[in-house]
Amino acid sequence: MCRSIKTLRPPVLPEEATEEDIRAAALQYVRKVSGFRAPATHNREVFEQAVAEIAESTAKLLRGIEVRGGAARTAPRAVS
Repeated sequence: MCRSIKTLRPPVLPEEATEEDIRAAALQYVRKVSGFRAPATHNREVFEQAVAEIAESTAKLLRGIEVRGGAARTAPRAVS
């Protein structure tokens, strides 16, 4: 049903995760948990809201993670 969600933090990902990377991971998570690849019309709003909330939480997590021997990220990233 869905591919594996890849690790988005450095040094696993050589560059900072993009909004697209974060949203793709959130979408895969919601698909896996809900059991739907695409929601029915009557579930579309709640499905998209879940993707947005998970993407926002993921971006916040990635900004706050401190990689051992490195500094925490301080630059805020907007997620739409």
